[in-house]
Amino acid sequence: MTVDRIVHLVAGLMVLLGLMLAHFVHEYWLLLPVLVGLNLAQSGLTNFCPLAFMLKKIGVPDGSCCS
Repeated sequence: MTVDRIVHLVAGLMVLLGLMLAHFVHEYWLLLPVLVGLNLAQSGLTNFCPLAFMLKKIGVPDGSCCS
């Protein structure tokens, strides 16, 4: 797995988790998908993703999700 694939996987799982928790636990869990979306927008504009940065530091191979 590459950094890009892990970032996409984690983002998708966090959105789904936030929606499930909002449905079954409390509506404030909708803040989780909102924060994930804001982080994705920020990383698209600035080309900096905290998760990708940490994954690269621990040695996960860098690569495109489409290769």
